[in-house]
Amino acid sequence: MGRLSTAQLRVATSAMALVAAGFTAAWGTSAMAQAAPEAPASDAAIVVTGFRSSLNAALSEKRNASVAIDSIKAEDVGKFPDSNLAESMQRVPGIALARGDGGEGKNISVRGLGAAFTRVRLNGMEGTAQTGSSDIYGAGNTGRSFDFNVFPTEIFSELAVRKTPSADTEEGSLGATVDLKAPHPLDFHKPFVATVSAKGVWNELSKKMDPRVSVLLSKQNEAGTFGVLATFAYSKRNIREVGYSAVNILPAYVNGGFCSPLGYATQNPVNNTLKGVDAANCSTGNPRTSSTAAYNLIQSRLGIANVAGGGAFFPRIPRYVNSRQDAKRMGGSLSLQWRPDDRTEISLDNLYSRFDVTRWDNYIDALSFARNANNNGQPMVSVTDLQLKDNGSLLYGAFNGVDLRSESLRDHFISTFAQSNLRLRHDLTDKLEVNLMAGWSRSVFDNPERLTVNLDAIDTPNFTIDFRNNASIPTMKYGIDVANPANFRYAPGLADGTVLGNWNIISRKATTRNLSFEAETSWKASSVFTFKAGAQYRQSAFKNNVRAVAPANTATTALPAGTSVADFTYQITGLNTLLTPGAFSSFLATDIDKWKKAVGYDNFKFCGAECGTGSPEVREEILGAYAMTQFNFEDQLPIPVRGDIGLRMVNTRQHTVGYIPTAVTGGAYPTVAVPAMVDRSYTDWLPSANVVLEFNPKLLGRLSASKVMSRPELGSLPSGGAFNATTRTATIGNPYLDPIRATAFDAALEWYFRPGSLVSVAFFHKNIGTFIQSVSSLVPFNQLGLPDALLAGSAANSADLFTVNRAQNTPGGKLNGFEVNLQLPFTFLPGPLRNFGMLANYTRVSANITYNVQANLNAVADLIDMSRNTASGTLYYENSKFSIRGTINYRDRFIRGIPSGANDSDVRANQPTTFVDASASYNLTKAAKLTLDVANITDEHNVLYIDSGRQDPLFDSRIGRTVTVGINAKF
Repeated sequence: MGRLSTAQLRVATSAMALVAAGFTAAWGTSAMAQAAPEAPASDAAIVVTGFRSSLNAALSEKRNASVAIDSIKAEDVGKFPDSNLAESMQRVPGIALARGDGGEGKNISVRGLGAAFTRVRLNGMEGTAQTGSSDIYGAGNTGRSFDFNVFPTEIFSELAVRKTPSADTEEGSLGATVDLKAPHPLDFHKPFVATVSAKGVWNELSKKMDPRVSVLLSKQNEAGTFGVLATFAYSKRNIREVGYSAVNILPAYVNGGFCSPLGYATQNPVNNTLKGVDAANCSTGNPRTSSTAAYNLIQSRLGIANVAGGGAFFPRIPRYVNSRQDAKRMGGSLSLQWRPDDRTEISLDNLYSRFDVTRWDNYIDALSFARNANNNGQPMVSVTDLQLKDNGSLLYGAFNGVDLRSESLRDHFISTFAQSNLRLRHDLTDKLEVNLMAGWSRSVFDNPERLTVNLDAIDTPNFTIDFRNNASIPTMKYGIDVANPANFRYAPGLADGTVLGNWNIISRKATTRNLSFEAETSWKASSVFTFKAGAQYRQSAFKNNVRAVAPANTATTALPAGTSVADFTYQITGLNTLLTPGAFSSFLATDIDKWKKAVGYDNFKFCGAECGTGSPEVREEILGAYAMTQFNFEDQLPIPVRGDIGLRMVNTRQHTVGYIPTAVTGGAYPTVAVPAMVDRSYTDWLPSANVVLEFNPKLLGRLSASKVMSRPELGSLPSGGAFNATTRTATIGNPYLDPIRATAFDAALEWYFRPGSLVSVAFFHKNIGTFIQSVSSLVPFNQLGLPDALLAGSAANSADLFTVNRAQNTPGGKLNGFEVNLQLPFTFLPGPLRNFGMLANYTRVSANITYNVQANLNAVADLIDMSRNTASGTLYYENSKFSIRGTINYRDRFIRGIPSGANDSDVRANQPTTFVDASASYNLTKAAKLTLDVANITDEHNVLYIDSGRQDPLFDSRIGRTVTVGINAKF
């Protein structure tokens, strides 16, 4: 599962060669500018700035800390080293990046533990940040997981990853605690500092130049005791993404098989006068044309499902993807800092960010493979030609009677974050210090419209899907012109269950409010011991306001006289050049605004609790206290030993409110929902110890042991549930989920063999005693405990299978791993070569986690979001005028979901990825710098698959290369 392939190594080598070419050019620049000084007599005399300076500062912090910590610091005032916070962290050992829509870094996993297990603090206070996404990436985060793409990087000056806990650090993380820090005015040596950055961002798929600007202003008083600092950043992105999606992979039997050939011994489907099914027709006007050989191939495999080489597997909704996204990101910080003397410091920090996104997802679906006979689906489709792989996966297929759909989704969401916290530090005596903090934050994910409009073409002939030339992007051909509006219909459905177009909408607003109050004291008892104690109160309030359109208004209505599909559609072009030559040159899409006018959408009013949706809530109150001692045996032992040992106690009180649909009463808003409230509490005792052994001034050893816990995702806790009859999905909450608890051990050796240099190796082990798993399974609606009448007005019936997601505690398992890290500036080399340097790290993780895959059936597999192998390498060159660096990040395959949610498939997972990026800068003057960044140089795709054995492609996305050109000025 995880070796760099020969092809990937070639890509990496080529990319480094490209960067090296830039280095060669830079030498000439360096020589002309006389930027490379004579080698000094001592490395200690070197004065470094820029990227190398930030590396040295981070290394010093790592060396002096008692916990295992890695950090990234701004290269210069207002200049974080990467365009995205999550992407910056790829250089940190043990961190793997998870990308979202448009390929942008969204969240991280640390040492194999995903975003849900990583706690994020902003200016020392815990924060949450949520954004939306396409369905393939989960359709949005409304839990504790932190989406880093909410924030512009320019408002932060430091990022630190704490991989081992101490008692004075709040609980909640299994993987790591990430600290994001905004700059303070008294950090600077000058009374006034101003920086301005202006950039243009271009992507080869969207082919648009987008703006990105930032400003930092800092002012101190004459005495340097009071200062004010403000930052502001704004960017706009036009993103295009193209690809292929299967949505799911299902064995042929799930939706009732295919239409049998003429005269076949056992007829499928059976005669049905309403649907026009008889011995000659699969449905009304849809003759039986299946090939006996192709049909027999499927039938011969039905009895060998769930075994190696068993079953016949087909994409649920094979389709090409065209996604366009307009995103505006704005953020800023305001910091007031007062330091009247060396004994007292008061700071007030404020953060704000707003991420406003409108996304259009357009597809041409082959929908019949996702439907059963009730919806005139797969049993009404004839298979005329078929080739299967030995494992049963589809290689090539030709079909008649396929329902096609033009699916157009517009998703608009706004993520806002605001935080304010006040801190006071005061030295009561030379040995006694007091720290107080009070803070407030609010994170809002407002999704006013996630609207889909579908246009249908029924029983089309000659649909083919061909994987023979590309393993993850098939060539699909259609028996109709999918660009012609006359071939698609939007009208009320027929009595036989035929759907002729429809629409659905989701609207919600999730709000998370956090309050935090802390008090701690530190007493330096002697040169060896310092004692610390503290108490904390935290409150988290989560509310998910769900809105719906009254069910009476959701039915598809006839278009007004004189209105046709052509009046509210447009063409999407370019997939044949941007994705695969076999794709069509254009296809039909719905203009949502024109459709609204055509059907009178403004008359479809939203409703809330009266429609049975309700607004699930979670309120947590956390009381915590800790005591610890820090020790430093510098002269008392044969070798210096320092560290900390302590105990943290935390009590969690939880109140949840969910809503359960129970009855249909008739009228405009027919659904009734009953609130279900649950109160509970639990207490955790969390000891921790960190020991640093200084074997000599250059060699350190680290040992750490702790008990840790991570609370369930907020969105999983409210009792009750929700269902969607159109998509046949349901989600059921669980307020009785226990936290994930684990025992952790870490050991490391760090060799600081030269100034600015490090070689380290770290080993880590976590025994996860209990885990939380989202179990996705296909369940008949009549087994969900909901009334059948809730399906009124939809095409579903009570026997239809619904994909149901439930969160539950499972046994857990063990996780083991190691990471190797190298930081090496080439200062020992002569001439311009001394301006080179490199960073490299590799992490290996293994885990045996027990999952529930079916009722009373468990399986052991990797941890979700865990890549067994991750690696990162950066080669850089920097002198006083010019800087250039190239970075390669490799992430091994990882599981996204287990069980997969599909019959006879175990997991949903991500194929390995290798991303190559480069950046360069040139100092035009002492105050102005020209910058160039190129992301995804090798045009890497992101590919998702289902089933660990067959690895059938679920999603293949191309995001293209992105180039950013800009200028930074400092005054």
